[in-house]
Amino acid sequence: METKEFARAKVFNVNQTIAYAEGAVVSKTITKRPEGTVTLFAFDKDQGLSEHTTPFDAQVHILDGTATVYINQQPFVLHKDDIIVMPAKVPHALEATEKFKMLLTMIKSK
Repeated sequence: METKEFARAKVFNVNQTIAYAEGAVVSKTITKRPEGTVTLFAFDKDQGLSEHTTPFDAQVHILDGTATVYINQQPFVLHKDDIIVMPAKVPHALEATEKFKMLLTMIKSK
């Protein structure tokens, strides 16, 4: 995973900033701060993230394609422009129903 941040006060197109890779998940960090992170992801079809938990809420915004997000084993099918919040400390996973890109925002709070 790339940890270098994007330049400040520079316009970029999120869909053109990250590309799909065959059989892989690609990620690029936009912002990384003690208060939270914003990360772009591109998932090839049939790729995903296995079930896990995080100590903070995480917001997924689908930028392209279709994904299934599982929250506490309940499936949610998301399409381009859909957003879902995955609650803190609740198991969740993601699966690429087809290729998809997402913006993941995690804001850490005490």
